[in-house]
Amino acid sequence: MRGKAVETIEYEVGELDNIFAILVLGAFVGIPSPPFQITLELLPEMEKELEVMLEKVSTAHDPLGDLFSVLGID
Repeated sequence: MRGKAVETIEYEVGELDNIFAILVLGAFVGIPSPPFQITLELLPEMEKELEVMLEKVSTAHDPLGDLFSVLGID
């Protein structure tokens, strides 16, 4: 059970990284974003978040499958 709990927390951390990236780079998806200067200042610190966003693009075709694989539902 502990291994499963760690996997679930890692998944949630990835989702929070994705939410942070969307909040900072919201202009790409059509939501209001912080001023452009703040976005540029945060950009060097957001390498991991950008990788997470690119990973989400690859799993966007099957979001339920992604969720079920984390929860262990077959």
